[in-house]
Amino acid sequence: MKRIAVLIFAVSCCLCGAQHNVNNGKVPECSGSIGCCEIYSLTSISQNLGAVGEKITNMAEKITLLEEKLLNTEKEVLELRSLTAGTPQVAFSAALRDSGSGDTGPFTVATPLQYKRIFSNTGNSYNPSTGIFTAVVKGMYFFRFSMFNNLNPVPNSVVSLMKNGVRLTSVWDTSGSDSHDMGSNAVVIPLEVGDNVYVELQPNRIVYDDGMNYNTFSGFLLFTM
Repeated sequence: MKRIAVLIFAVSCCLCGAQHNVNNGKVPECSGSIGCCEIYSLTSISQNLGAVGEKITNMAEKITLLEEKLLNTEKEVLELRSLTAGTPQVAFSAALRDSGSGDTGPFTVATPLQYKRIFSNTGNSYNPSTGIFTAVVKGMYFFRFSMFNNLNPVPNSVVSLMKNGVRLTSVWDTSGSDSHDMGSNAVVIPLEVGDNVYVELQPNRIVYDDGMNYNTFSGFLLFTM
């Protein structure tokens, strides 16, 4: 359309110029079915239409980009839903010694017990190098631990389940005529992401273990919150 209008304008100008030469330089009045003013008007409309066309093209490109971003966002949302739709799996169980037998302790300060023999560690939330379980999912958790005292004539064992440095519950055996006592304890507690849970041997205390794996530490996620 734009090219046709420009062509008409050029032809008209040529005709008007030729008529001007014939009339000895006098400015003629253009005659015919399409006047010069009408040609100028068509040219202006054509230019306006061209500008509008460019704007529409730019808008179409922007809409295409927005549509692509929307599709990418929808894909990301679906991926996040797929990750969060399933129930997180968190569970671990470990024994104190991975080999051999003997006492652990005493230490001059309270020390987390490092349960080395891993029976299971789904979710890898338990760290055998530190003995610390770190919550990666907010939820309600179950923890259980057991203790076997030392073989000295007088028992001298005290361990506590700790959450972020705060004592929750304990098992102890520090007196008696026998030398082989065992106990356990358990809790159900809520944890935030990053909370730490571990079993702590109290200062100047001892626990004993061997291949029978008397001392254990276990826990698992009950449900998310």
